[in-house]
Amino acid sequence: MSSYAPALITYLTRIRFEFGALAALGEELAFAGITRPLLCTDAGIVRAGLADRVRAALPAGMEMATYDGTPGNPTEAAVRDAAAAFRAHGADGVIGLGGGSAMDLSKAASLMATHPDVPMSNYAVIEGGLARITDKVAPIVCIPTTAGTGSEVGRGGIIILADGRKVSIGSPHMLPRVALCDPELTFGLPPILTAATGMDAITHCAECFLSLKVNPPADAIALDGLSRAWRHLERATANGQDREARWEMLMASMEGAMAFQKGLGAVHALAHPLGAVNNGTLHHGTLNAVLLPHVIRFNAPAVHQKFATLAQVMGLTVSAATEEGIAGAFAALSARLGLPATLGAMGVPRTVIPDIAVAATKDHCHPGNPRLASVTDYQDILSAAF
Repeated sequence: MSSYAPALITYLTRIRFEFGALAALGEELAFAGITRPLLCTDAGIVRAGLADRVRAALPAGMEMATYDGTPGNPTEAAVRDAAAAFRAHGADGVIGLGGGSAMDLSKAASLMATHPDVPMSNYAVIEGGLARITDKVAPIVCIPTTAGTGSEVGRGGIIILADGRKVSIGSPHMLPRVALCDPELTFGLPPILTAATGMDAITHCAECFLSLKVNPPADAIALDGLSRAWRHLERATANGQDREARWEMLMASMEGAMAFQKGLGAVHALAHPLGAVNNGTLHHGTLNAVLLPHVIRFNAPAVHQKFATLAQVMGLTVSAATEEGIAGAFAALSARLGLPATLGAMGVPRTVIPDIAVAATKDHCHPGNPRLASVTDYQDILSAAF
């Protein structure tokens, strides 16, 4: 056991998880101490009518402003715009409605609206920002509309800084006071986004379980989440109105993020800087889906003893409890879901490989990988993913 690093075990978020949970929004805003919220979301959520459903669920007389400029990968500029909207409204809290991008942006806006107006890099985890974030962060209620990131129970967000880096801004003070999880809000998610966000959840569960840190509760949660997602993602993708599949995928997504505290690894160390390529248009979950099999192969010497457990949870045969059996199963699932198989198919240019490899070694997820990866190792993983 001496070779295993300890992990802090903390589960603090209040979670309301049920069909129709949105009807309890007024009660949960009162619990969070929010009386004048800013809604942080994106234009697609507004067009889908979900912002109107949130507004209808507010207590009578409560005034809510809306910021709907969240980009596909949240940027420092968008965070600053949302923080300005918060101050203009005189808000005392934020509702994050949408996928991971909107929820991440809501947390970052709650930070920037209440803390010194300095470059956001000052609050980045890799720049020592954790110590600069205080309990002045405005309270947050997160309402997910996708089943992938689990950001509703996460303590931070991934933001593309003004200098082009994609980094984590996080602190226990940024943990949402409430996660309001209503599977009904995911019914309208298109099949390709259901697939991509679902692979994000699967990657979170698998990568957390494979971390060598000791956190048995997180292991149990990650394996439960992986089992649920593995059994229901194809169903949810094929039929977005499948109530059981949507419930199971939202639970799997939440569980994947609950396991974050155990640590992620090379998949995310690479996916984060790749998310800033092509003007931040690459979908994080799809990047994870492409990278996961290759990272499994790289990590095999350090984690092969865990493959039997993964195979059992994934319903694979005993003979598939191997490096290629596990990696191949993840790749095959992505293919069945219709996701691209390579970075090239996603439009990533090979010319970014050297810079992404260096950036991965500086990402906050890099130290959590069960096998130490060098710049050359990351270059090899990226090349294999093309």
